[in-house]
Amino acid sequence: MKVLIPSALESYTGKSEVDAEGENLGELFAALDRRFPGIRFRVIDEQDRLRRHMRCFVNGEQVFDLAQPLSAHDEVIIIQALSGG
Repeated sequence: MKVLIPSALESYTGKSEVDAEGENLGELFAALDRRFPGIRFRVIDEQDRLRRHMRCFVNGEQVFDLAQPLSAHDEVIIIQALSGG
């Protein structure tokens, strides 16, 4: 499936779009981390939850659960949310 990478994480992947596989969102991030070591930790915290300033969208819908099922034709977008004033 196609995974769109935010510019803040392109230092791991070297590009803004990669292909990856996984039965669910958690497996997708594990697969990404095998190819691009360290990327999972930037998105998922020690309690296996999305970090506070990270957002994931699957086919345009925001998801919060790493158990979210995925299919080979899905598009996953990772967004780093902005904060501050």
